[in-house]
Amino acid sequence: MAEQSIDPGLAWPRLRTADWADTRDTLHLWTQIVGKIRMAHAPAVNHWWHVTLYVTPRGLTTSTIPYGDRAFEIEFDLVDHQLQIRTSEGRHSSVALEPKPVAVFYAETMDALDGLGLSTRIHATPNEVDPAIPFAQDTQHASYDPHAVELYRRQLLQAHQALTTFRSGYVGKVSPVHFFWGAMDLACTRFSGRTAPRHPGGAPNCPPSVMHEGYSHELASCGFWPGGGDEGAFYAYAYPEPDGYAAHPVGPAGTTYADGEFLLPYEAVASASDPEGMLAEFFETTYRAGADLGGWDRTALEAGPGRAGATLG
Repeated sequence: MAEQSIDPGLAWPRLRTADWADTRDTLHLWTQIVGKIRMAHAPAVNHWWHVTLYVTPRGLTTSTIPYGDRAFEIEFDLVDHQLQIRTSEGRHSSVALEPKPVAVFYAETMDALDGLGLSTRIHATPNEVDPAIPFAQDTQHASYDPHAVELYRRQLLQAHQALTTFRSGYVGKVSPVHFFWGAMDLACTRFSGRTAPRHPGGAPNCPPSVMHEGYSHELASCGFWPGGGDEGAFYAYAYPEPDGYAAHPVGPAGTTYADGEFLLPYEAVASASDPEGMLAEFFETTYRAGADLGGWDRTALEAGPGRAGATLG
C-alpha cells in the first residue's frame, strides 16, 4: 500500500516505487490487455504508434478505435477507477478498477466488448515482461491501491505537460507523447530523418521484429518510467548511440548514465524549485548530445525563434 501521509496537494506528487510495486505491476498488465485490443483493430502506423495509449485529464485512453462502420474508445478512468468503453452509437460499458487478478480483469473486459458487439481476439500473453503469464491464467497479479493510482495519474499529467512542451520545439519527424504499454513508459521521440542499423532486439518475450520496426530510423527519445530508483525516473537515449554519448556533458546535476541511457530521478525533479525548468534542461541537453554527436541537421529540424508561441490573427 502507498503511504497515506503523502500530501495530495503537491504539484509533483511523491510515490515511492516500493510502496506501490504490486499495484503498478497489475496496472501494467491491464494496460497491455487494452493496448492489444487497440492493436487488433487499428491500421498499422510506423514505429507501432497505432498501439499506444494517451494521457487524458482522468487517466489513459486508446483514442478512437475503428470497428467496421463503427468506432469505440477505451479509457482507464483513474479518478472514478473504472475502465470505460464507449461506442460511436452511444453505447457504454465499464469494468471496475479494484483489487482483482489479471485473469478476472481480462475476462470482464473481453465480456464487456462482446456485450457491445465488439468481438475481439488478441495475443493474450504479455510482452516485455518475464515471466509472461497468459492473461487468462494470471492470478498472481491482483493488487490495486486507488490512492497510489491517483498519485500516479497526476505524475503522468505533469510528465505529459513537460514532454508536450519539449515536443513543440521540433519541426522534424517527432512522435506524439504516448504511453507504451510494453514497458509502461510515457515517451516522446525525435527523428533525424535517416534510417538506422537493424536493432538487435533482446526485450523479454518480445519478437525481434517489434524492435526492428520501432527502431528503424535514427532517433533520440526521452520519457518517464515509474520503475527504477526510489520514485521512478526520467530517461533519455539515442539509437544508434553515437561515439562519446555516455561522456557528453548533460544537465542538470544529478543526471547519471547507465546501460545506454541517461537517467534523472523523479524525486530530484519533484523536490526542485523549478521542476519544469529542470526537466527542460534534461530533455534538451540529452537530445543535443545525441543530435550533435550523430551529425543531425539541427538547423533544418528545430523550430525557429517564436514558432511555439505564434498565434493566428
